Order: sequence, then C-alpha cells, then structure tokens
Amino acid sequence: MRCRHCSTELTHTFIDLGSSPPSNAYITKDALQEAERWYPLKVMACDRCWLVQTEDFVKADEMFANDYAYFSSYSTSWLKHAKSYVEQVSSKFNLNSESTVVEIAANDGYLLQYVKDKKIPCYGIEPTHSTAQAAREKSIEIIEDFFGVEIASGLEKQGRQANLMVANNVLAHVPDINDFVKGFSILLKPNGVATFEFPHVLNLINNNQFDTIYHEHYSYLSLTAVRNIFEFNGLTVFNVEQIPTHGGSLRIYAQRSDLGSHKVNTNVVNLQRKEDQAGISSIDIYQGFQEKAEDIKVNFLSFLIKAKKNGLSVAGYGAAAKGNTLMNFSGVRPDLLAYVVDKSSAKQGKYMPGSRVPIVYEIQLKKDQPNYVVIFPWNIKNEVIEQLNYIKEWGGKFVIFIPSMQVI
Repeated sequence: MRCRHCSTELTHTFIDLGSSPPSNAYITKDALQEAERWYPLKVMACDRCWLVQTEDFVKADEMFANDYAYFSSYSTSWLKHAKSYVEQVSSKFNLNSESTVVEIAANDGYLLQYVKDKKIPCYGIEPTHSTAQAAREKSIEIIEDFFGVEIASGLEKQGRQANLMVANNVLAHVPDINDFVKGFSILLKPNGVATFEFPHVLNLINNNQFDTIYHEHYSYLSLTAVRNIFEFNGLTVFNVEQIPTHGGSLRIYAQRSDLGSHKVNTNVVNLQRKEDQAGISSIDIYQGFQEKAEDIKVNFLSFLIKAKKNGLSVAGYGAAAKGNTLMNFSGVRPDLLAYVVDKSSAKQGKYMPGSRVPIVYEIQLKKDQPNYVVIFPWNIKNEVIEQLNYIKEWGGKFVIFIPSMQVI
C-alpha cells in the first residue's frame, strides 16, 4: 500500500489489531443469524510525510451508511464543547448576519444549532442520512453528500463560500485526504478561516489509546503531518490549540495559502518543536506500541475472567467504537460481559459488532445491580460517573482500562 497523501510505499507497521467488523456496524436482532464482514485492522506509518494511517480495506460509503448510529448530541459534554466553540469563534472572527458558516460532517446539528441561535447564516454537509435528518429537524440546512473538491467547486460557483468552515473529528475519517483538504481551499472566502479538531497522535502513543483505532479512522494525525498535507493542498496552518477532548486533541486554524492574512502564531512554532523533540518525524516513536496494546488486552481479559470465576457480574457502558476495538481485539463475548448500556436510541436493542454483546437501556443496570461497570468511552468518564453514580448505592464500581486499568 502507498501513503494516501504522498504515495510513498508503506513499510512500517504501527500496530496490527487483527481483524474486526466496522466499529459502527451495529447488528439488529434479525441479523444475528447472518455472517458479518470482518476486515484487517492494521495501521502503518509513512516515513516521508509522517501520516499514520490504516490499510485500505473498507469503503467509506459502507461505514458511513444511511443508518449510521453515531449521534453527537447524546453527549452532554460534547454539546457544551460545541457551544463554547461557537461563542469563541464568533467573537474572534466577528461573525454576524452577513457571514456564512459551513460545517463539514455536521452530524445531527449538535454545533450548527448554536450558530443558528446567533442568527449567523449556516449550512452543513453530512453524508449519513440518519444524522442529516436529525439536523434538518432542528431546521438546519444539510447537503447530504461526502465533501471534497467536486462538492466545494459546485458550491463556490453558486456563491456559497464560507467565512468559517468547521471540521470537528472528520479529518481522520476521509480516505482521500488530499481531495478533502483541497475542497476547503476552494470553498473558503479569500480571508476565510477553517478549523479542524482531531485527536493528537502523540497523545495516542503516550497514553496507550489504541482503542481509538478503527476502520472509520483512516488517519491518525500530528501537526507535522497536517502541515505537510495542508501546504500541498493550498492551506496554511496559522494557529493551533491543544484541547482536552477525546483524550487530547488539536484544534488547527487554517487559511488559504494564496490570500489568507493571518500571521502564524507562536503556538504553531512551539507545538512543532514539541513534536520534533518527541521524535514524531522518526520511525522509532512508532515502534513498541503493539506491546502496550497487548498488555492492556491481557489486563482486560484477566479482569473479566477473574470476575467470572469469583461470581461477580460485569456490565459495560457506552456502545462506542472504542469499546468495539477493545472487545474485538481481546476476543470478548457475552459470556464475559453480559451487556453494554447506551443512551442512544439508535443503538439500543442492537448488538455490538463482532462481539455480539447486547446493547440495553440504562434501566437494566438498576435492575441487575452489577458489581462492575466498564466505561468504554473513557474520554467522557467524568460525565458517565456522574450519570451512573447511583451504582455505588449497591457497592458497584467503575473500571477503565485506557491508558491503564483503574477501578473507581
């Protein structure tokens, strides 16, 4: 396989997680008798542009289908994050009724609803019908398609260029990253700004976050790699912020290379220096990650087996992609983990892909009173612990396995 950005032959394996179904391919009860499609889940590091990336086995339209089950609005902490972002950028870039905001991968309107509340014209681009329809129910205009040069060019010809383009946690989800990024340089107004948020691969490495690896994430990004990709496609990074979401993310501010007027902030220089010192442009940093993941796998299985032997019950919380990666890499089945609770009605009553662990309503926890609840979306653990704090009434405890095992 060649690098999806610079076409260099990929020879360095970052991690091999075996094989699994796409992490959001939740199974209905009627489909339990049918076979699932499993694909290799292997990640490579490019030694030229330093983009970390999955091997290509699954097409985007298969993973982001009409019944896509991830709805951003089910996380209260994510809604707070989105509202805070809108407050910040609308002030920073003087957005008003004469401006246009465009969100790529607008999902269910979790962010644009706050833009709309400020009377700032906006629209979203979202390929999955289920989430696009949810956004439309909030009276948000959605173009239901995958974003890239073709869509951007058509909108530019219609005079629908943007003062601000937002791309939260989508840059990692695109197979043709050059076509995707090039679209921003087309759809931005001359002095427009684009912001991108994505998990920082340096945190992934340092904090053993291998469960953030799944087929929907084609790329794992550093400032180094993003600057290379953006410069190639007509964008310049002029600022970067380190934010706590998803275990430690970057928020990148970019502008058109030809007409942008913002000066490069010292934040960019400082973070670039930090990555250089960590060795992000050296293959050594990408070696040894496999062993760290296997240690967590052993700890997870050992905990579940010990609990079963001792007659202790274990449930999970959060039917998230993270949990699917951890469970399928570990070979967990319902005999070791009875069920997973989730708030999303799009997931309830279905089964986790691969493991086929049932997804149930929260009331099941109160009924069964399990001894342990494993929190799979560790990035919102505080939100989950606050929500489920009542398990302590019967002596229940929370367990987290990333970056290391912790019983709370």
